[in-house]
Amino acid sequence: MKVCHDHNLNYALDGERLFGIRVSLDSSDPFSRLLGADWEQFHWYETAKQRDQALKEMTKEHIYSRRGDRPIIILKPVARSSHADPT
Repeated sequence: MKVCHDHNLNYALDGERLFGIRVSLDSSDPFSRLLGADWEQFHWYETAKQRDQALKEMTKEHIYSRRGDRPIIILKPVARSSHADPT
């Protein structure tokens, strides 16, 4: 992946990231009508510990959410082999 401004990176791109979080939408989420029922996004990390920490942060209540708001996203830890396609 080409990066225009390396100084904006939160992490180095040279490490192999095998541990991930799959983010998808529940079918009842109205946003799925915009993105499609099969929308998913992956966040990849070098270690399971980094992934687990990120997952813990992602499941926290957003500080700017209104009282009672409950996001309907599905977060699932995943892993890939070191020989898999890095997409």
